[in-house]
Amino acid sequence: HRTWPAPTPPPLLKPNDYTPSQMTTKKRPLPRHLHLPPGVEVLVSPPPYEVCTLVDRLLVYASSLIVVGSPVWFYGGIIYLYRKWKKYRSLAAATEAARHESGGGGASSTVRCRGTRQRTSSDDGNYTSSTGESSQEMNEQETQTQSHRQQTEQYNNYKRLATRYGVALAAIILISIWGPHRDKRVGEWLGVKKWRLWDAWLNYVGFTVLKDNGDDDHTIIQTNPHSAIPNQEEFDIHTSPSIFAFVPHGIFPFGLAFSCLPERGHEQTWGLFRPVVATATKLFPLVRTFISWMNGVDASRSAVSRALAPPYTSDHPGRVGVSPGGIAEMFETYPKPGFHPNDEAALLKDRNGLFKLAMKHKLPIVPVYCFGATKMLRRVQLPAFVETLSRMLKISLCLFFGKLGLPIPFRQRLMYVMGKTLFPPLPRDGVNTSMMEGGEEFDERVQ
Repeated sequence: HRTWPAPTPPPLLKPNDYTPSQMTTKKRPLPRHLHLPPGVEVLVSPPPYEVCTLVDRLLVYASSLIVVGSPVWFYGGIIYLYRKWKKYRSLAAATEAARHESGGGGASSTVRCRGTRQRTSSDDGNYTSSTGESSQEMNEQETQTQSHRQQTEQYNNYKRLATRYGVALAAIILISIWGPHRDKRVGEWLGVKKWRLWDAWLNYVGFTVLKDNGDDDHTIIQTNPHSAIPNQEEFDIHTSPSIFAFVPHGIFPFGLAFSCLPERGHEQTWGLFRPVVATATKLFPLVRTFISWMNGVDASRSAVSRALAPPYTSDHPGRVGVSPGGIAEMFETYPKPGFHPNDEAALLKDRNGLFKLAMKHKLPIVPVYCFGATKMLRRVQLPAFVETLSRMLKISLCLFFGKLGLPIPFRQRLMYVMGKTLFPPLPRDGVNTSMMEGGEEFDERVQ
């Protein structure tokens, strides 16, 4: 576990450019030359603040409420439909019971009313029919008949409403669990990766990608003579099978999402890969749909291992993107005691599963650090047992908020810095020793 303050960005990447308090409309053109440290290559230049228009912000706000806030309105809607279905079913049952209790009298009165009545007047103004019934008894029978008819109409109405709410509830639950709309081909047919929505998001976060080549020329790939990967010189970051490690995770994995979902996010940077997501994302209905369209992989070790195993095809490229910090990394941010609001934190120690998979399948690891991912949403500090329970259940149990207390992320630049490719070593003195060496080198690359 290591924490360190965020490094000072180059002159172009001023934090004030993307602070919500600076709402100036004055145009600030980009400088012609970027003054970056030696060995840093700009893959995606930072857009100016004014690129994000009002339409872009409205698209971001609306999609945040719909997608990020989906657990609230989705499960709230299910509870609402269930309560309505239960209410009208109970009313229908009660009305049916009352209808059966008064059914005998109502039926007999109906039959009797159909006969021909011969009225015989009396001195008090009352009359009797040919069957011997008084007018008062006949009025009571007609009232019972009318009441019986109203109860029947109420029963049919309650039953119809209960059926409608029940069908809607069953349909939503069925679609959330299984649905043909989650097929990858549906996403391709809809052209999801080219939606205007993603341009709005990338403008909102000031999508920027840098590549840190250190002191080496970016055209030269540094090889490891003790690596388990042959033909390292032929490694192509856009097409070769590999593992992309994105840190940190953040409260919501915006960094991982924008690196693979928009076509503009991966086309000129690291190429297309399959995101590895936690099983708990199935609780987010719309998020789960987008993950299926991206051909996502479950975070279980067996599923990731199958995704990295040959043979490789277009649907199975052997390229995955993972956030090794996972759920535990979500809690290693402010307002946890000991953290400053500007601190960045990443969990790198004891994350051996990543290196086991890399050594097993002889695949390189590409470290990517996303500055700003932990600041897009803020969370409420809960008791310590909540964090322990989250790790046990592998579900993020946290209260987070954004603008105006809503699930709308704060406007924060996302600056991706891609480090040099890490080729895992051969197990010379044991697998554990090799993993320790790989972990230390990965730690250095991230720093």
